[in-house]
Amino acid sequence: FQRAAAAGLTAADLPALKLKWAFAFGGDVNAFAAPAVLGSALFVGSAGGSIYALDAASGCIRWHYQADGPVRTAMVVAPLASGRHAVLFGDQAGRFYAVEAESGKDLWRARPEPHESTKLTGTPLVYQGVVYIPVASWEESRPLNPAYECCTFRGSVVALDVNNGKLVWKTWLVRDEPKPISPTDQGVRRFGPSGAGTWSAPTLDVQRRLLYVTTGNNYTGQTPMSDAVVAIELDGGKIAWSKQLTPGDEFNLYCNRGGGCPGKDSDIGASAVLERLPGGSERLLVGQKSGVVYGLDPAKRGELVWQARVGQGGINGGVLWGMASDGRNVYAAVSDLGRRARAQPNAFDWHPNGVDPTKGGGLTALDLNDGHKTWFAPPAKCAPERPVCSPAQPAAVTAIEGAVLSGAVDGYLRAFSTADGHVLWAFDTAREFATVNGVPGHGGSIDGAGPVVAGGMIYTTSGYARNGGMAGNVLLAFGR
Repeated sequence: FQRAAAAGLTAADLPALKLKWAFAFGGDVNAFAAPAVLGSALFVGSAGGSIYALDAASGCIRWHYQADGPVRTAMVVAPLASGRHAVLFGDQAGRFYAVEAESGKDLWRARPEPHESTKLTGTPLVYQGVVYIPVASWEESRPLNPAYECCTFRGSVVALDVNNGKLVWKTWLVRDEPKPISPTDQGVRRFGPSGAGTWSAPTLDVQRRLLYVTTGNNYTGQTPMSDAVVAIELDGGKIAWSKQLTPGDEFNLYCNRGGGCPGKDSDIGASAVLERLPGGSERLLVGQKSGVVYGLDPAKRGELVWQARVGQGGINGGVLWGMASDGRNVYAAVSDLGRRARAQPNAFDWHPNGVDPTKGGGLTALDLNDGHKTWFAPPAKCAPERPVCSPAQPAAVTAIEGAVLSGAVDGYLRAFSTADGHVLWAFDTAREFATVNGVPGHGGSIDGAGPVVAGGMIYTTSGYARNGGMAGNVLLAFGR
């Protein structure tokens, strides 16, 4: 949520928005990393591992840096003891980088977790000279190979010194090291407990000096900090408390082969939202892939105050990547992405048309006090002439005063009124664009990162070829 002073625009300004420039990531089919804006500079990463510092007003390139792997995290810019600034980000191969903001030169690199399946998807958080890194993994997909001995990854949060990358502390989200457990029904060895990665940016509680992280499901075994909110002390990394929202969520892709897993892959992929109510009490707001939003009390170790269902939920369902709150409501967009039937029972080749154009989507406003539904904005209907279309709204949402911005798999970025949910403004990003860098550009589905609002501009990436969505490779900038 951006107040008018920082956003530079409110809902009243939306009808005057125009596309100011488009920038293309050459050769990419996904554009899923949020940009970061600091003053006149914009920093953004790409699926091809290219990092750019751009002029925020024009999109012109100031410098380019090449990472070793795809970059999905947003950039975080932090001051250094030297008086310079670091641009901090992770890649999908588990590497973490600090690059000088002024020049694009390498400062330091680190690998927060040595497990070979590590991926860094969640944006890091910086506070008082320390960068806090959420660590996730793609190991739960490995058992698609029935011979794979699943699983040994354990989720963690790693704190490093911003100036030199040295370890400050590391906190495991699965406490015990994996050990051999019962084999699969095909006699393949298994290990556990495992999983409970954290996919999104941590949430900072300065008053209590805590870091709140949300976690994913277990891959094997069942542990108390999977599908949970975990409060970690900034000083030393000790776990202060945890609140598990879905116990027993043990899942990996061997389950799709009839592996009989007890879980449903109900990760909490979205960051928690810490909000103060008008009376002074606080709520920790958590949206889950199960389709449920929770209001917790951070003063009482995450005690449940209310819960509300906003979607059906599922592997690609519920609240995927992030909610927003303006102090009155919390706004939760729902994916509930539908897939068409497989060509053959038990096959892994999806229908060639992929996504179901009749399922998914919707935006709900919930009152912060008790979670009652303030309003519901139904999903938009897919146009029949669009060959690939889904109304699902998996991307994180962004709020400004009077409006909520939500991207969808159909390629549209829409702004909804915070008063009643009606659409104030919409832009179809699934088309070709003339780009400022002269690279062929085309938008597609919007998934993952939400739009960024700063200095009177709205910036959004467009293109998400995963889960049956439309490929794309652009960063778009809107202004008056």
